[in-house]
Amino acid sequence: MRILVVEDDKHLLQAITKVLTREGYQVDSAERGDDGFMMGERGSYDLLLLDIMLPGLDGLTVIKRLREKGIVTPVLFLTAKDSVESRVIGLDAGADDYIVKPFAVEELLARTRVVLRRYGKLASEGELAYGPIKIKAAEYDGYVGDHALKLTTKEFELLKYFLHNREQILTREQIFDRIWGINSEVNYGIVDVYVHYLRKKLADYECDNFIRTIRNVGYMMKGNVGDV
Repeated sequence: MRILVVEDDKHLLQAITKVLTREGYQVDSAERGDDGFMMGERGSYDLLLLDIMLPGLDGLTVIKRLREKGIVTPVLFLTAKDSVESRVIGLDAGADDYIVKPFAVEELLARTRVVLRRYGKLASEGELAYGPIKIKAAEYDGYVGDHALKLTTKEFELLKYFLHNREQILTREQIFDRIWGINSEVNYGIVDVYVHYLRKKLADYECDNFIRTIRNVGYMMKGNVGDV
């Protein structure tokens, strides 16, 4: 799972990033609100940890603009303002939960799990299916019916991302950010390479047509009439 942390306190940002990474999350970060907005609007994150007081754009403005663009990624606010008014404003702006600084590591991790679970991200990772195609997180592999696809790590993550966003157009940029991360040294062309790999394995069971090319944009997982 990929999390974006937007926090202008460098020491706190580094600490949060270290803790989340240690727990197995993929973490990207930003110190300014405008940078956080540009990263968040790609829609490639499972969760945003967002400070309210930020340079560039404040956290409230960031979440309002993301919601206006239809980005529904859950948001956990980080705030030093321990007041009812501050909490209400944040929740009304579109936040899903908040945590007051300073906070214990255990509380941060617990609230992160709660928000992710609430939005079905953790619960759905046991098995996720679309038509005859499914993934089993415990085995880190994909299946067509009872046939294992024997996927590599990146192929598995790619198939999982398609399944989570089935029947939605995903740009190459969104896929790249999600699977490889914005700081990766490879280029967007890697997306086409791995889609080819994944299609080749699905083709053995006549399911490669489930991943459709959207010309000049990206890809979409969508079955034919009667397939799903």
